[in-house]
This record gives sequence, C-alpha cells and structure tokens, in this order.
Amino acid sequence: MKADNAAHSSERALEQAIDAVTQSYTLGRPIDNLESTALPNRRKIIEALYHLEHVAFMGFYSTKALSTFNLRHYVSEHIYEAASILVEQIARAVVYVRKCGASPEPTDLARGEVLVNELLAQIPSIREALAYDVEAAFRGDPAAKSIEEIIFSYPAIQAITAYRFAHELQLRNVPLVPRIMAEHAHNLTGIEIHPGAKIGKRFFIDHGTGVVIGETTVIGDDVKLYQGVTLGALSMPRDAAGELIREARRHPTLENGVTIYAGATILGGETVIGENSVIGSNVWITESVPPNTRVSYSAYHAHATQRVETR
Repeated sequence: MKADNAAHSSERALEQAIDAVTQSYTLGRPIDNLESTALPNRRKIIEALYHLEHVAFMGFYSTKALSTFNLRHYVSEHIYEAASILVEQIARAVVYVRKCGASPEPTDLARGEVLVNELLAQIPSIREALAYDVEAAFRGDPAAKSIEEIIFSYPAIQAITAYRFAHELQLRNVPLVPRIMAEHAHNLTGIEIHPGAKIGKRFFIDHGTGVVIGETTVIGDDVKLYQGVTLGALSMPRDAAGELIREARRHPTLENGVTIYAGATILGGETVIGENSVIGSNVWITESVPPNTRVSYSAYHAHATQRVETR
C-alpha cells in the first residue's frame, strides 16, 4: 500500500510539473513560440553542411574508392542531397523572418533554389580558398607532418570550412542558416567565426580553442592567429530610443601578414592592425597599430607594461 501511495504521489508531482511547464508557454515570450514546424531544421542544415564538407574534401571524407571515372557520380550524390535540404531550409528561414511562422510557398522555394545554385556554383572557388588555408596551416605549423594530417585532424580547418560555406550564404542575406552552420562548427572546435566576417587567403588558426572572430571583422591575406584570440567589439552604440545599432562596424581590421599570439584581445571597428605587424600574447588593443609593428606585454616588478616597437 505504501508503495502504491508513493507511486501515486510521484505521478501527481510529475503531472503538476507538466501542467506548470505547459502553462509557462502561454506567457507570450519569444521562447514560447510553438511554430517549430515552420522554423529551419538545425539537424537538416548540419546534414547539408556535412555533404558540402564531403564535396570540398572528397578524397579525405569518402569511405568509397574514388577515381576519375566515378568522382562525378559521388560528387553529384552529395551535391544533390545538400541542394535538396538547403532549398527547403533556406525557404523556411526566409518565410519565418518575413511572417514569423508559415509554410514556404512555391515562390519561396524557387528563391531558395536560386540561392542554393549560387552557393553551389561557388564551390570551386571555396575549394581553392580552402587549399590555400590548408597550405598555410602546413607552412605555419612545424608540428604538421602532412597535408592529410591537417585536413583530418586540425579543428581550424573544420571551422574555416564551415565559415567559407556559411559566408557565401551570408553574402546573399540568407537568415538563420549560415549562423547555424557556423555555430555547429563552433560547438565542435571551440572556434567561433561569424559568417559575416571577411577573411582573405591563406588564413591559419593554430591550436584554435577560444578564438572569437566577430561579424564585421576584416582579415587580409596570410594572417595567423593563435588560441584564445578575440577580435571583438567595444561597447555597442545605441540609437535615440536606446536600441542597439546592429549594422554599425564593430570589429577590427587585420591587414595582410599580421600574426596575433595567444590570448590577445583586439576590439573596435576603428581599430586597424597594420600589415606585417605582430601582436604578442595577452595584449589588449583598442587603437590602431601601424604597419610593421611589434606589440608585446611584459611584467616587471609586478607592473605590466605594453611595449610597441616599429620594425
């Protein structure tokens, strides 16, 4: 009898919890939205990114023997799967932003097809950029024993690959989808690259964990970052109504050939790190640095000093 009473008591407690949670969805907050069927599907978008990664590195991702005779067949398998998924997910994203919950109409799907075809047409250029990125990793890391090791195991390549695909969608004003791609890579690698950032050729992130690259960051060619680097914003400006001005330039520019060592923080949309400059570990920068400058942070007798040397 006691066991039955305990079971009934536990069931009542569960039912009360269920009632309370259900009631909490009537409060009208953004998190109470029930239009999940109209939202883009995160799992499907990640699946599409998986297919695009395969296309970018077929010889490294494929579990099947590849040759010049069957390559087109296997590439087409992944491209058709990615296209099928992304057309619907992009249409959902566009409709959701426009109507806040509705099924895509034929015109929305047609627009999705146009955007996906534009993305897929950029894959040769994306692969060229990734080839440069992999080369930069191999040349920049003496511990790297081979190109294969870099592609298979370096988190930076996974994060940069997701970024380069997501960036193409961001350029076409696709909502939600590019950020989902980028944040998936962030979850896997610890490297956060906003798809709105502009990144040049031969980009390398060594080690990588904790790197943050903000939305309006501009990075030139041959730039190298180490772990824990933040390319972030200062306090964001607000309009007369007190709302954040979201379109303002908030993040720094790194010109060609810049190296940023571990733990450095560089902030602000007006901050420019001049070409071929080297920023040492744990430096905090909110002002521009001239080209060919070395900035370091040293401790002497418990007093921290920032040194600026022009080479």
